[in-house]
Amino acid sequence: MSFWFLDNGQVPVLVSLFSAAYWAFAVATMPVFFAIALAIFLVTLPFDRRRVVLQLYSCFWASFYVYANPIWRARTEGRNKLPWHAPAVLVANHISLVDILLLYGLYRPFKWVSKAELFKVPAVGWNMVLNDYVPLRRGRRDSVRSMLVHCRRHLSAGSPLLIFPEGTRSPDGKMKPFKDGAFKLAMEAKVPVIPIALKGTFETLPKHGFTIRRRMDARVQVLDPLDPSRFESVAALRNAAQEAIARAIGETPPSLVKEGALAANSSLL
Repeated sequence: MSFWFLDNGQVPVLVSLFSAAYWAFAVATMPVFFAIALAIFLVTLPFDRRRVVLQLYSCFWASFYVYANPIWRARTEGRNKLPWHAPAVLVANHISLVDILLLYGLYRPFKWVSKAELFKVPAVGWNMVLNDYVPLRRGRRDSVRSMLVHCRRHLSAGSPLLIFPEGTRSPDGKMKPFKDGAFKLAMEAKVPVIPIALKGTFETLPKHGFTIRRRMDARVQVLDPLDPSRFESVAALRNAAQEAIARAIGETPPSLVKEGALAANSSLL
């Protein structure tokens, strides 16, 4: 019998207890971290309009929960490819809630685009407001317009944006087709797109539920920037970013899977 799964696929009680204890620890420490974040915000606001100091503190706050978990390990590669003082659009595949914690481990002054509901979460959501992250309500055109204006303002101020172009976490750990929004922003603002490949997080905390299921040995890999001026269309830029991430994580891009399926179907006609 595995420590992590019983023969019938269920999670053992010991693992469930570990998960409960870990999340209880996280919830208990969040108010303390937020109190420090609020103090940093108030002290630095007059001279730190991009809130770089607060963002770097937030990076430590999020990374703390990775450091504190005895069964989680992560490594980051290519951090030097990320800008400190220049705009860019960072795009990453999204397979687990843990992805967010690991991306904070990049320790760069980026802004998130995140679903609006998270901004209401005590402590964590309040810190998102202090950092001036970008809220988005899915399915609402007025929210999309407001999000785009907010994103353009950050890019104009020299802050990178971090976006999950799949729109939500993958339900099965496989990369899903990318949406166009992030790439339209990059082309419009004439800023580089920097793909980031995440691997090894789905198995420990898949979508739906908070039970930590397995040990984690994750990798965050920052890939080479893509210059929008070298691409003839948003679709071409989007596909290049998705293909770069797919290669890094050892998957076939969804666009190529679809093309292969169409070719197979046509051969049967």
